[in-house]
Amino acid sequence: MRRTVLVYELVGIIFIIILGSLLHFTFELSDHQAVVGIFSSVNESVWEHLKLAFWPALFFAIIEYRPLKSSQNFLFAKGVGIYLMPTIIAVLFYSYTAILGESVFAIDILTFIIAVIIGQFVSYKLLVSKKFPKTWGRISLIALILLAALFVIFTFYPPRLHIFMDPITGGYGLH
Repeated sequence: MRRTVLVYELVGIIFIIILGSLLHFTFELSDHQAVVGIFSSVNESVWEHLKLAFWPALFFAIIEYRPLKSSQNFLFAKGVGIYLMPTIIAVLFYSYTAILGESVFAIDILTFIIAVIIGQFVSYKLLVSKKFPKTWGRISLIALILLAALFVIFTFYPPRLHIFMDPITGGYGLH
């Protein structure tokens, strides 16, 4: 089982990186269709870029569910791994830009890749570890649903906070 889980998590890294990279461009390519904006980056804000890890990771977790559901830790492991990705992206981005004083495209890409690798690695470790209480899985599922809802809501109604502001246009969300 460990080997099967490892293969899925490694394939997940590639899947998430490729799909996340493509989602960076799909909103513009769709001629700014709002429904596409739910899953894609609608501007250059940090928040919008967090979707690029979240949605592909969530989609891959759905793909993994059937073959890996025998792990009683599945929901907990996927919840923690998926939450880690945008968290790591935000922490690394704000840390390095505080030091350098500006964002660097190559570092942004590397940050995304590192976050995906760490998220999938943690997910793997939790999937193959001792059993965690089922309640942790339920809490993780609720947390994932909440974060998905926030990505949808804040695409259309973002708070006027720095993380939501497009540094190029000064706009927020779809506006």
